[in-house]
Amino acid sequence: MHLNSTTTQILNGDPNASGNHRKNLIQSLEGSLKRLNTDYIDLFWLHAWDFTTPIEEVLRSLDDIVRQGKVLYIGISDTPAWIVSQANTIAQYQGWTQFVALQIEYSLIQRTPERDLLPMAKALDLAVTPWSPLGGGVLTGTYNQPPQESSEQGRLVNPAFGTISERNLAIAQVVSEVATEIGHTPSQVALAWLHAQNGVIIPIIGARKLTQFQDNLASLNITLSPEHLQRLNQVSQIELGFPHDFLQSDVIRDRLFGGTFNTIKNHRI
Repeated sequence: MHLNSTTTQILNGDPNASGNHRKNLIQSLEGSLKRLNTDYIDLFWLHAWDFTTPIEEVLRSLDDIVRQGKVLYIGISDTPAWIVSQANTIAQYQGWTQFVALQIEYSLIQRTPERDLLPMAKALDLAVTPWSPLGGGVLTGTYNQPPQESSEQGRLVNPAFGTISERNLAIAQVVSEVATEIGHTPSQVALAWLHAQNGVIIPIIGARKLTQFQDNLASLNITLSPEHLQRLNQVSQIELGFPHDFLQSDVIRDRLFGGTFNTIKNHRI
């Protein structure tokens, strides 16, 4: 069972009705337990860091509800990597409950978590559950189809994400091409790519129809070839930026490892 620490109804003008602080966290938990008629929640998500509540208050509040038996495990969503790292480090040395899962936006459309969030999850052994794995529907190939009754401008506007960029359409086009080659749907290819990424456990799918749900589940039976993975990686590639690109350069690796980098097998690199 996945619940979050934000109330279902946000009351305008009431700072106690939302946010990461202890009062809202406890209110949200108790309300959910009552509505669900249960004694405990398996996995309790803290969604969207508010940048105002002290991290120690959040951690101690979460540890309290775990020790009370109302929550078994805690996860965190939509939060910068440095905050998650700080939180689990503090929790470790205080003997408090640590986050075991990370929820992030991640797909062929959105690969920026590869800069810090995904390496952090790997280092801290956090399970990763990506949301919007189909890029708000762009990776289904829908927006690459010729316009019908709607205008071209309307066709390229996604209700959830706004105007669709040419880059995203190019990514979706390659996804559709790979799908045609292997006899599967674009959605299945996009999800299969996610399954192939280290550390990704369960993408959060948002199907509105049973047929879409069944189509998404079928992606578990697909293993993309190295050639297809390379094409998908290439069209969606991002710049990691500093210091990642700097540290991955051949010159720096030669200096760090004395020219022996290619002979080293280590899960950290």
